[in-house]
Amino acid sequence: MLCVRLTAPPVEGEANEACIRFLAEVLGVRRSQVRLVSGHKGREKTVAVDGLSQSRLGELLEQVCPK
Repeated sequence: MLCVRLTAPPVEGEANEACIRFLAEVLGVRRSQVRLVSGHKGREKTVAVDGLSQSRLGELLEQVCPK
């Protein structure tokens, strides 16, 4: 699980879009490769990242958020 805090308001999908943009930038992928799978209206979201293996995704997240 990854916790992200955003300043975008949860109005008209602004927070969802901010989350997608943030993750795309951090992971070094195009915005179109990150999509919201569930949690469109909730605080907890599930996202999918196309073009990255699960192991590579884990490596990138570990670089950004070391334990």
